[in-house]
Amino acid sequence: MTLAEYNAFCTALPATSHVVQWGGADVWKVGGKVFALGRDDAEGTLFVSFKCSPLAYEMLRDAPGCRPAPYLASRGMKWIQRFSDEGLPDDAFRDYLRESHRLVAAGLTRKLRAELGSADNRVILGRSEAQTRESLD
Repeated sequence: MTLAEYNAFCTALPATSHVVQWGGADVWKVGGKVFALGRDDAEGTLFVSFKCSPLAYEMLRDAPGCRPAPYLASRGMKWIQRFSDEGLPDDAFRDYLRESHRLVAAGLTRKLRAELGSADNRVILGRSEAQTRESLD
């Protein structure tokens, strides 16, 4: 995945905003809270840090091409940095970005989630109407 592909993917997630900060990183937020930050180096290698569940963190922390995210993980947060697709192919990486977005959105207040465009919170939390119906059955 390239930096442009990363940005295009994050743009397509619900209620996201983008800012370039922290020394030129492409930072993606939902409700003002960061769910992913990425940059590439001079060779074009993409480095992306993203929030994940405690279980995913344990699985990914020693996976090839992944490591605990610098700064964030050292402060006890469950963030992983992907620096190659060796152990986390692009399709799986997109799933983790979606989940990072969902985890951060779930931590927002109901009021803020409603303001972001989903009064019932399904869209902002990444659940389709069909998935919601299935979970209720």
